[in-house]
Amino acid sequence: MNLTTALGEWQAILGASNVLQGDDAQAAYDKDASGIKRRIPAALRIHDAGVIPEVMRVASRNKVAVYPISTGRNWGYGTSLPVQDDCVILDLSGMRKIVHFDAELGVVTVEPGVTQAMLAEFLDKGNYPYLVPVTGGGPQCSLLGNALERGYGITPYTDHFSAVTDIEAVLADGTLYRTALREAGGDDLARLFKWGLGAYSAGLFTQSGFGIVTRMTIALARRPECVKVCFFSLKEDSLLEPAVEAIRAAISRLPGTIGGINLMNRHRVLAMSAPYPTDRIGADGLIPDAVVQELGRQYQVLPWTGFGTVYGTRRMVAAAQKEMKSALAGIASRLVFISPGGAMALSKLARLLPGAAGQRLGSTSNTLAKALELVNGRPNETALPLAYWRNPNAPQGSALDPSRDGCGLIWYAPLVPMRPGSVRAYADMVKRVTVAHGIEPLITFTSISDKLFDSTVPIIFRREDEHAVARATACYESLLQEGRVSGFFPYRVGVNTMPTIAGLQNDSLRFHARLRQAVDPDNLLSPGRYQ
Repeated sequence: MNLTTALGEWQAILGASNVLQGDDAQAAYDKDASGIKRRIPAALRIHDAGVIPEVMRVASRNKVAVYPISTGRNWGYGTSLPVQDDCVILDLSGMRKIVHFDAELGVVTVEPGVTQAMLAEFLDKGNYPYLVPVTGGGPQCSLLGNALERGYGITPYTDHFSAVTDIEAVLADGTLYRTALREAGGDDLARLFKWGLGAYSAGLFTQSGFGIVTRMTIALARRPECVKVCFFSLKEDSLLEPAVEAIRAAISRLPGTIGGINLMNRHRVLAMSAPYPTDRIGADGLIPDAVVQELGRQYQVLPWTGFGTVYGTRRMVAAAQKEMKSALAGIASRLVFISPGGAMALSKLARLLPGAAGQRLGSTSNTLAKALELVNGRPNETALPLAYWRNPNAPQGSALDPSRDGCGLIWYAPLVPMRPGSVRAYADMVKRVTVAHGIEPLITFTSISDKLFDSTVPIIFRREDEHAVARATACYESLLQEGRVSGFFPYRVGVNTMPTIAGLQNDSLRFHARLRQAVDPDNLLSPGRYQ
């Protein structure tokens, strides 16, 4: 590796101000909510896709490994950090062009630095009737980056990579990758048909280091006539299994109309609605069950809370409401359907109520109104305060940033079959493992289809405490191991876990290694990433 020569060449290409070295690079990119560290010798800030081929030719000549990031807000999975030490960061957040937009068909082509907020502003200015594919990561997160990690949401196109139709990328030697249909049939057809022509290779650029994706085309869901959110509760933990059966039946009967259904345990809901009870912690460092139940009564949170989205015409949504009420009859309590307008009215009413009851209703109704914005395809920060639950005094800027603000967060996000027995076994496993490591058991199930949940478990801890970091890391490792034995495994992992995945050694990884040897024989692009 000849880093000194490479840095000089990169300065000539990008300008000295866009090449950070040594301590400057380390300080700019080493903050991570997971509590891990990496050596970062340099970082390149890139604003123009046209320079990336030459940047990679410099890397190739000098055998310098690089690690591209979009906006570097991959909180709980590594933030901006590479998998391995001594990689040069390629920061693509300055690439903010909306390259193309088909207003008639709702297809947009974006660069890596285009965030949810930028697309929302663009759509609002043009009065275009389409939804932003939002996530809980918030307005400043990259659309492209989330899709490449195969992220998902609760708007109609739940699986975000499924809505990706075309990409362009730069390979390790500086050559360009374009899809076969784009080169044979033109940009318009490539933007409209995901599968292209011949072997489907675009998917190889997701969760990998095969290339630097410089543009992506995404099909947007049209804003429906009517959007409603369904809220319900399970008054007993024993109702979890019948609720899973009812959710499965509702989604299978109403594909496309139900955007997704979440089930959250009481711990998870309290973490989003009640302050962390610092002065009431037990000797084991956890919130005692009696306190959890008391807070549940105070904030009207039952053992499980359901949250679902319904999209369509007014008549379709009305029919879906009847179907969901029928499916959940005798199982769900406090089943209500709320529109964005209804949530705003409730928020206004809460302001008129005096005392603590008004404050609690106000907090709940404000969260509800923000959640309605999110499912309506309008990005906001409503999910981010969860990361601050154990760190309420963190210095918060104009935009929340858990890594910058010292929060401790690691995401465990395994796939769970939508079978009552599987869901129960998983929930019991998570509670057992987290409690054993002094971590509160916060569980959400999010439907991906009528056959599968993705669960998200935020491991929240005090990052300034090295013992808490060690416990959180050990908790994640135990969840990974015990979950795998029980048939649950993540759909994505953080940079600290990728070497573990590589250690599993399977036919797929061996196949990918052979491909990588062909396109990146020196292992210069994102070394270690899902390898």
